[in-house]
Amino acid sequence: MNLPNLITVFRLLLIPLFVILLLENKSTLALVTFGIAGISDALDGFLARVLKQKTLFGAYVDPVADKLLLATAFVTLAIMGRLPGWLAVVVVSRDVIILGGIGILLLNNHPMTIKPTYDSKITTFVQLIAVCFILGGDYLTAFRFLRSSFIMITALFTILSGFHYLYIGFQILGRSERDPTVSEQKR
Repeated sequence: MNLPNLITVFRLLLIPLFVILLLENKSTLALVTFGIAGISDALDGFLARVLKQKTLFGAYVDPVADKLLLATAFVTLAIMGRLPGWLAVVVVSRDVIILGGIGILLLNNHPMTIKPTYDSKITTFVQLIAVCFILGGDYLTAFRFLRSSFIMITALFTILSGFHYLYIGFQILGRSERDPTVSEQKR
């Protein structure tokens, strides 16, 4: 296992620690843990490119690790009443739709590459910042007036990115229905 993949696995292992710290009301430590996990997301991708160590494992597990981290953060914070439950539903629903769509395409042998879109990268960044903003609320009292804006911006980017992935999925399905070579591959 190469270094970028080890960092991805490390991020997965931080998720339960993050939840435990939240549930124990250790917001500062939870924020630090979440921050480390967020930085590790950028670091593993950067190292995979620079060291030319991109792997199939990383291509599949890295986005899953991101989605698990963010979904867990949004659901836990919503259950704790620290952010609106509807926002957690929006974030988790988008991720379930994306993962379900990928699963359906793979099960039906549709050719595709797993690669995040530009707007998806922005969405992940916005979601990471939103969680950090919520967790760091005690330190950002002067900026509390931005809380509603962060929530709405996060929802907007999440919804737009979700619709973009739906559009891409329908394009892949449409291409395979028009291209007889793709239909032959399914048989």
